[in-house]
Amino acid sequence: MTTLSLTPGKACLADWRHVIDGATVALTQTGAIAGAQAIVDDIVAKGIVTYGVNTGFGKLASVRIADNDLATLQRNLILSHAVGTGPALPDSVVALILAMKAASLARGASGVRPVVVEALVGALKAGALPVVPAKGSVGASGDLAPLAHLTAALMGVGEIRLKGEVLPAAEALKRIGQAPLALSAKEGLALINGTQVSASLALAGLASVARVFDAALIAGALSVDALKGSDTPFDPRIQQLRGQPGQIKVAALLLDLIAKSEIRESHRFGDSKVQDPYSLRCQPQVMGAVRDLLGNAAATLAIEANAVTDNPLVLGPGEIVSGGNFHAEPVAFAADMLAMAICEIGNLAERRIALLVDPVMSGLPPFLARDAGLNSGFMIAQVTAAALASENKQRAYPASVDTIPTSANQEDHVSMATHGAFRLIEMAKNAASIIAVELMAAAEAIEHHRPLKTSPRLEPVLALIRERIAPLTEDRYLAPDLAAATGLVLSGALGKAAGVDSFAELSA
Repeated sequence: MTTLSLTPGKACLADWRHVIDGATVALTQTGAIAGAQAIVDDIVAKGIVTYGVNTGFGKLASVRIADNDLATLQRNLILSHAVGTGPALPDSVVALILAMKAASLARGASGVRPVVVEALVGALKAGALPVVPAKGSVGASGDLAPLAHLTAALMGVGEIRLKGEVLPAAEALKRIGQAPLALSAKEGLALINGTQVSASLALAGLASVARVFDAALIAGALSVDALKGSDTPFDPRIQQLRGQPGQIKVAALLLDLIAKSEIRESHRFGDSKVQDPYSLRCQPQVMGAVRDLLGNAAATLAIEANAVTDNPLVLGPGEIVSGGNFHAEPVAFAADMLAMAICEIGNLAERRIALLVDPVMSGLPPFLARDAGLNSGFMIAQVTAAALASENKQRAYPASVDTIPTSANQEDHVSMATHGAFRLIEMAKNAASIIAVELMAAAEAIEHHRPLKTSPRLEPVLALIRERIAPLTEDRYLAPDLAAATGLVLSGALGKAAGVDSFAELSA
């Protein structure tokens, strides 16, 4: 397992992706933790009434708690808030939450003891990942329910997945030699306040969407060649006249992906077609706009991942101040942008698939089938892509415009960021399968142009596809092929084959 040195407040998107991909972390520059803890200890010792330290929570903030009940207060807070439901969050997301929460607390504005941060990092290093239900947060006052489940597991309550085995939390902690966490003043609140769940889900979504985006650009270039389309619309002079940065980048990449294709050169002159359909010709305009959305979301999430988002915050000696950093509206907006981006990636790709299987538009056999009629070819694969595209559109309604008051109207406006971000996981998988259908169909269409080759950058992509998926010489059980192609999209293997990595650009 790779260990990543992480400086609280200064991590980059690439660091977080390493955690998603399995790296653990070692925090540096953690000296501020003890200073903030001392401020909390001083307030307790002096009996100063302070929200989150020696009071109830939310609507119960006016209730003063006796000093000898402060540990019980924090434990009760965690147990009462651990009321999540639904499927467990993916292990990669839980790992990211542990790392992100540890880094946030280590900035020294939360008033926890070093042992709390050590418990988070220790669980991550040991691969002891709390089982966290996905549903139950409205994305304000922090991701309370899911973070309570995460914290409860570190206390020995609930369940932990250890090396793929789900165990009672106390047993898992015993196996890794980590003592159950006993909370002190303010620590429970610091652990469950914050946007780490919604931000981690959105970051995991961004990482997946970036790979889908790369694969879609590759598939789009392959479809242009497979359909004997033109690369003229990718001329940089066209893009410069508009000036949109994403459009300029996407057009340059598409032009380079198709460069030196024998298929393209075979019809550069004397082609009877005047213009290509929009799904081919307008890729720079559509996918460029998607690229800019990804950039905007990445910028927001890069800030949020480094943020201190619990409440109240320790700002200095005697100063523990209540605010609203736990409200996840920035994450909600970023998640909505990513959802829209996923939709448009899939919408455009599905239309290119429709072109590939339509003999009138493609000049190729119907549904790319050999002996069409006896064989149906990619007829229903296109239907699957259409179904997935429509499902994503149904899922993409903006979460950020929804709100519902909670906690007896104390929390009267919420962001809905958490489920807005959670949907990105399934939406990205749907889009990946749409791109997978396009890759399979475009590769099949290229077979009809052999012995001509496509470009030097796209031929390795075809070779990678053909390692796993044979040409469709007759109808066969296609579901395993679709699963294999989807795996290529989500793994990032296609981007590596063609030398495309948008996430690295977004992380720069």
